[in-house]
Amino acid sequence: MENTAAEKKTVFSAIQPSGSITLGNFLGAWRGCAAMQDEYRCIYALADLHTITVRQEPAKFRKNTLEAYALLLAFGIDVEKSLFFIQSQVPAHAQLAWVLNCYTQFGELSRMTQFKDKSAKHADNINAGLFTYPSLMAADILLYQADLVPVGIDQKQHIELARNIAERFNALYSPTFTVPEGMFPKTGAKIMSLQDPAKKMSKSDDNANGCVYVLDTPDDIMRKFKRAVTDSEARVHYAEGKDGINNLMGIYAVLTGKSYEEIEREFEGKGYGDFKEAVGQTVVEELAPIQEKFRRLIDSKDYLEACYRENAQKATAIAQRTLNKVMKKVGFLQVK
Repeated sequence: MENTAAEKKTVFSAIQPSGSITLGNFLGAWRGCAAMQDEYRCIYALADLHTITVRQEPAKFRKNTLEAYALLLAFGIDVEKSLFFIQSQVPAHAQLAWVLNCYTQFGELSRMTQFKDKSAKHADNINAGLFTYPSLMAADILLYQADLVPVGIDQKQHIELARNIAERFNALYSPTFTVPEGMFPKTGAKIMSLQDPAKKMSKSDDNANGCVYVLDTPDDIMRKFKRAVTDSEARVHYAEGKDGINNLMGIYAVLTGKSYEEIEREFEGKGYGDFKEAVGQTVVEELAPIQEKFRRLIDSKDYLEACYRENAQKATAIAQRTLNKVMKKVGFLQVK
């Protein structure tokens, strides 16, 4: 029996519009968004406030944000079923983030792996926003009383912090926030670089061949997979020390639904060249309809603006209810 709206759990998911969305982003968090909308009450956001922890060129930033909005709609987000807004258009995110900063310990933030990684990459701009980023992420989630947050395993630390903050606030002031849980994909949860499979696939990869983007041309996708780093064994099977092949098998498994054992049997007696071509072609076929829908949407600027405007209004109404409770419990003087 299908759940009623009242029984459905709330899922919150967000992504930064800081450039082209990668295959890793898509497989790790967004591929199942269309199906998820029937089972859950889904709330999606473009986390553009997070993006400015790294310097942005304004015109390009606006372009990236609009393209990311169109692309996520192309992934299957249905604004008739789900909420999909742009974070900066809902002021409650920044307001709650400040309050939560005051209930987050310095030591908790200093232990965040992503802060250490990004500080190393942007040594000339280690700003306070980069440090308090997880408190804003907690605000994003807690504003909507989210039960579940689909993320890659690299975000597990942030989900744990959001849980800690919620539990701390609830203990101090009485139950206020739903304590969220992470939803971690069992397969393909972390897609690695095609050129350095010890590292996560990232748009900041120094090697352009390491990262596949959802809007890459079929020729570019095939070229990148054909150049993917493997090993000297030339046998398709999953094993320790075969990071390159393991990564390709993970991608192929997610897209085909096949187990690693089935993949090994399919490519028994075949070389890495055949396997790389098969993975690349499968990716091309998966992304083709998404790319076509994206091109239609990005040419419909009025439609996109109507969508994000209306959804920002709906999100504000929900978020403000939570924020009002928090402000009252903390002791702020309320305007009636």
